[in-house]
Amino acid sequence: MIYFDHAATSFPKPKEVGEAMLEAVNEYGANPGRGGHFLSKKAGKIIEETREKLMDFFSAPSANHVWFYQNATMALNQAILGFPFEEGQHVVTTAFEHNSVLRPLNRLVEEKRIDVTYVEPDENGLITTEAIRMVVTPHTRMIAVSHASNVTGALIDLKAISDIAKQVNAVLLVDASQTAGTIPISMEEQGIDLLALAGHKSMLGPQGTAVLISKQDYGLKPLITGGTGSHSELPEQPLQWPERYEAGTLNTPGIAGLSKGIDEINEVGIESIYKHEQELMRSCLEGLKRLEGISFYGPTDLTKRLAVLSFRLEQIGSHELAIILDEHYKIGVRAGLHCAPRTHHSLATIDTGLVRVSFGPYNTKEEVETFVQAIEEIVTAFQ
Repeated sequence: MIYFDHAATSFPKPKEVGEAMLEAVNEYGANPGRGGHFLSKKAGKIIEETREKLMDFFSAPSANHVWFYQNATMALNQAILGFPFEEGQHVVTTAFEHNSVLRPLNRLVEEKRIDVTYVEPDENGLITTEAIRMVVTPHTRMIAVSHASNVTGALIDLKAISDIAKQVNAVLLVDASQTAGTIPISMEEQGIDLLALAGHKSMLGPQGTAVLISKQDYGLKPLITGGTGSHSELPEQPLQWPERYEAGTLNTPGIAGLSKGIDEINEVGIESIYKHEQELMRSCLEGLKRLEGISFYGPTDLTKRLAVLSFRLEQIGSHELAIILDEHYKIGVRAGLHCAPRTHHSLATIDTGLVRVSFGPYNTKEEVETFVQAIEEIVTAFQ
């Protein structure tokens, strides 16, 4: 099968990822941090080594500032719902956000009576720095942005937005689920305060892994409390990091696999991965533009977007097209609203949805050519 759904999760994974997970289950499947015996220490060592790799990968202040979660949704919920907002305080976010940001913010509007401003894209499909600057106020406590849209791939200038956040003493929360592993990210250089990301997308790790990295102590309240393996005598969650934000048993096999995903990115080179995926997107876009009846969405300047291509055919619905590609051509794509309803409202596609094609490091130009040919055949059949 040709797999073009990397924005949802990357596939296939490097073989070392699965091997590391199997080794964790079969050879040291003990509970990390919950015992002083050899196997527990081995599991704990793998987790700490992965923390350190993530610290280096994203220029985090310390490995203890790297916290593991089941998915990016949980990481973002911890950052947003755990933040010490007070009634009347303000959050700036964008129309490009995933429901993992939109729904927690909506909950805070209802429960804490905060105010939220949603910045819309400009005529070029971009969220501009100036648009964000115009809506921040002295009451703005957080600016929450996706590094790139999961629908259009549109990128955002994190450093410029960080500068705006610092001017009003706000915290910059970045959802890097789409960019981590394919675009270099430095918390230090780009001024990121809270960085959330999925381990199973461009980081090439398995599902069930995600990370929240906190630059410093923002007074986040732990959303989940319970066992930490240390300070068990305390009636409340300990203050010590990372235990404060990691109640319960961690996903040791998943984290071991994520570690090997990071190794693969470092070996291939993140710049090479980005270049390869961009070339595939350009080739796909050029091929599809020769056909009639296709509407494309996202920045026309391809240097300002990821290798994510969303489109719609006039003759056929998005879901039906995805089914045809799957059942007749063995090509996997994503159709629908992509858990980003405000994005589709902005694009005026909330009623139709879009077909999204997203590329990964192991896709080939030949696969792109096969896809373009399939779309050409479908377009011809419906004329």
